Amino acid sequence: MDMNEIKEIFFQECEEQLAELESGLLKLNDGDRDPETVNAVFRAVHSIKGGAGAFGLDDLVAFAHVFETTLDCVRSNKLEPNQDVLKVMLKSADVLADLTNAARDGGSVDESRSRGLVKELEALANGELPSPSASAEAPAPKAAAKAASAAPAPTPKPTDDSGFQPVPFSFDDFGGEDDAGGMPTYEVIFKPRYELYSKGNDATLLLRDLSRLGEMTIYCNTDDLPGLEELDPEGAYFFWNVTIKTDKGEDAIRTVFEFAEWDCELTVKPVEEARADATSNDELPMVPVPFDLSILDETGAMEEVSAGDARAEETAAAVAAAETASNVTQIVAARVEKKESAAAAAAAASAAAQNNAAGAGQTIRVDLDRVDRLINLVGELVINQAMLSQSVIENDTTGTSSINMGLEELQQLTREIQDSVMAIRAQPVKPVFQRMSRIVREIADMTGKSIRLITEGENTEVDKTVIDKLAEPLTHMIRNAVDHGIETPEKRAAAGKNTEGTVRLTAKHRSGRILIELADDGAGINREKVRQKAIDNDLIPADSNLSDEEIDNLIFLPGFSTADKISDISGRGVGMDVVKRSIQALGGRINITSKPGHGSVFTMSLPLTLAVLDGMVVTVAGQTLVVPLTAIVETLQPEAAAIHSFGANHRLISIRNSFCPLVDVGRILNFRATQANPVEGVALLVESEGGGQRALMVDAIQGQRQVVIKSLEANYTHVPGIAAATILGDGRVALILDVDAVVGASRGQSLKAEMSLAAVG
Repeated sequence: MDMNEIKEIFFQECEEQLAELESGLLKLNDGDRDPETVNAVFRAVHSIKGGAGAFGLDDLVAFAHVFETTLDCVRSNKLEPNQDVLKVMLKSADVLADLTNAARDGGSVDESRSRGLVKELEALANGELPSPSASAEAPAPKAAAKAASAAPAPTPKPTDDSGFQPVPFSFDDFGGEDDAGGMPTYEVIFKPRYELYSKGNDATLLLRDLSRLGEMTIYCNTDDLPGLEELDPEGAYFFWNVTIKTDKGEDAIRTVFEFAEWDCELTVKPVEEARADATSNDELPMVPVPFDLSILDETGAMEEVSAGDARAEETAAAVAAAETASNVTQIVAARVEKKESAAAAAAAASAAAQNNAAGAGQTIRVDLDRVDRLINLVGELVINQAMLSQSVIENDTTGTSSINMGLEELQQLTREIQDSVMAIRAQPVKPVFQRMSRIVREIADMTGKSIRLITEGENTEVDKTVIDKLAEPLTHMIRNAVDHGIETPEKRAAAGKNTEGTVRLTAKHRSGRILIELADDGAGINREKVRQKAIDNDLIPADSNLSDEEIDNLIFLPGFSTADKISDISGRGVGMDVVKRSIQALGGRINITSKPGHGSVFTMSLPLTLAVLDGMVVTVAGQTLVVPLTAIVETLQPEAAAIHSFGANHRLISIRNSFCPLVDVGRILNFRATQANPVEGVALLVESEGGGQRALMVDAIQGQRQVVIKSLEANYTHVPGIAAATILGDGRVALILDVDAVVGASRGQSLKAEMSLAAVG
């Protein structure tokens, strides 16, 4: 695996960490004060910072370091995560995502915004709470003063008889047992190499993570420290002898150093074994220097080294500190101050592994093309299995042969394999939903509105092909809801509403499909304004008589917009048109319900997958069609007494004391010139989005089968009223019916070519 592949894996992990970061911040924003939530947020930023340091992404490391420092204040209860604080942190999460994308794709980031947030984060870390009207670009006075002043050299402390001084180094959150008596004791010798520091790792943070495993004593060995004239500020001269009491075992100790094992010399042994080795060694025993961990508590937050400082200035600062020191304390302090601003990839990864290993399942990253090829092969397997079954049925009339029994088992296994393979591509909608949170915040800031996004059903799974194409329509719908749906705080207050608007995004499974609802508590659709705009834009005749549902659907027309002027958000009439075309391209449907003064609900119904479906194979005028099973409510044999004429060319069928329109599929698709006799056929009671129930009349039912979807548009051309095609067991091509298009045609609408995969699934 080359470096580019490793870097790509890092950016994939960054996406996961950014999603975890935003999810945790939103939980905190909702009032969740669980320490594990805070730790998860901290670990996400820490992991990104560590990995970025390993690849030399200085801008990302510098911003993540400041962000991490502020989060550490929250973690240690020095900073209360109120709404104003979290607003800054949510903006910081957005900038962190921008910096990550820029590092991956080579783009740029708004430097003024990132610098402003750095100052705000520094101010928060120093105890300065932001005012609600504070600008992200306004510098924090205390932070600015801090950056302008040089940090004084550490004050020398008294030394012991050996001339060396203990360096305090401790943490409040050791995580060790108060009573470690009886626990196994290990001796750890940790000797970093130069490469460990050059890759952004930090011995200090590795020792911090090690301290969480139990009660620990640390000694710093300085035997390799050269004279001042030979001192290389980038070198690695110290190593540590650690004695730790822990019941976690040797593997847990080694896990702390997992990502730094190639850049250090590490020895872990039980104390008894270590002492035996020492006794058998003729060398003089090492006289260690105690390394007390309380330095961080005494000095507070370490001074940050600006990412923009030249390397020469860092070197001069380190040497200057060493010259003023009478012992090793100042050299160690200079190293700690300098390296705290770099990344800590190994420490972050090991900490995350320790906290998440218990509940996380094992995963493997596989290239998507390989999965697609596997799915295609399984689809071909399904087709060939159906062909084999068809051939055996045609040549064996007994129906009880061992071949038939074997084919039944093969059919079951094929179905299980297909379901398992499809499950590989299934992914939760959570990443897409989390992306919408940022869009809501940005549009709310641009419009001066206060809006809260509530998401439900984030773990609902759907095929990755659907997931990948959901972001664009959802983005347009969110922008429409925030800009047009939600009123300004003043108007909401005047209407007796909460000044904070609510947008609710929900996902759930229903009848083999996924339903995504976007609801807002805004003013609803102003139907009179929508109708007048459509007339002004020559989209409908002035004397048209439209129902409320038809007026609501006018917003999906190309070029339609109710905005009074064009802005960065809306006004060009392309948003909702894109939504409808995107949803239809996915084989989905979209429906609107709106109540003036109370808000609107947009409901999208999408197939769970675009690869296979369960269908009813039927015959219509000599043609073989497949009707998606999810659209069928029931099948029935019409009786003459149940058929009623309505007008010149319409018929109704009586079903349980109610009447339902009867639709001749063959006539709608122009398979025949005249309507067939309903009594001689079969009626399929179907349900479509916005069209209610219809009884589709077909000639006969051949059976129920799982079929592999083949795109007609990709292999032939679009056929009105037909969603896609498939290959049957006898090798014939069967057309998959577009139920929505057929139902729409029965209501007087034309079979439009824009319907590509509608109703599939």
